[in-house]
Amino acid sequence: MNRREFIAVLVGAALAGPARAQQASMPVVGFLSDGSSDTYVPWVAAFRHGLREAGYIEGRNATIEYRWANGQSDRLPPLAAELVNQKVAVIAATSSYAAPAAKAATATIPIVFMIGGDPVALGLVASMNRPGGNVTGIAVMNFVLMAKRFELLHEVLPGSSAPIALLLNPKNVAYAEPETREAEVAARASGRLLLLIKAEKGDEIDAAFSDLVQKHAGALIVSSDPFFNIRRDQLVALAARHRVPAIYQWRDFTEVGGLMSYGSSRTDIYRLAGNYVARILNGFRRGHTTTRGLSGPDQ
Repeated sequence: MNRREFIAVLVGAALAGPARAQQASMPVVGFLSDGSSDTYVPWVAAFRHGLREAGYIEGRNATIEYRWANGQSDRLPPLAAELVNQKVAVIAATSSYAAPAAKAATATIPIVFMIGGDPVALGLVASMNRPGGNVTGIAVMNFVLMAKRFELLHEVLPGSSAPIALLLNPKNVAYAEPETREAEVAARASGRLLLLIKAEKGDEIDAAFSDLVQKHAGALIVSSDPFFNIRRDQLVALAARHRVPAIYQWRDFTEVGGLMSYGSSRTDIYRLAGNYVARILNGFRRGHTTTRGLSGPDQ
């Protein structure tokens, strides 16, 4: 399956004040993430690669200011405010937690998001056709892949009729609600019982696994919520300990021992985001105050 089937690209009007066009000599890019620098090494590299493809090299003709929340999403608003106070040219926001924090911090600095949910439901854009505002980016509609994840689990356990569990973060309804809807449809189609297992804090994940084991779940689907993405080592270890076959969105779960994943390429997403940031920077160099429409990938 190609990237077009996974990635929806949205473009808004990236507004900038007149003074911002003067930063062309050495523009500063803000990079806002709820993760940590050590776990984001490959994606930061992909982001830099995207910038470099468009002529921007960190330390040579562009600067990147990194802000890491280290798994504590409540730190994102003040971190976003720091970037705004530093008058960065553009903010790259790496999740459905980071992007709203960036948007709340500024209505003028362009924001490029990389999220796995619906940007309309998250309040990032007004609509798909007319995003408006200062926000643009890449939205990976993970919930539409739920049926395929059910299908793959069935192939792994062809003779099983045991329930399939979906691990959700109930606090993030922008992910939980569409994923639950899609999972319920897939469960009915496969004739399997769906168990909704919930965790919204790190110390609740162990209890969630105990719950799904007590309810005799035969397999597990982990939500694409960023809350789980930054806890991949814990999730993979618990699935192995309890001998529960699990499927995840990102390939990096399998790289730390997870059974399988099905989703888009995170590397491609971050590289493309770097391209988008570079195009905005190029607009500043030419003195433009809005971005032009950008098309999605053809590959």
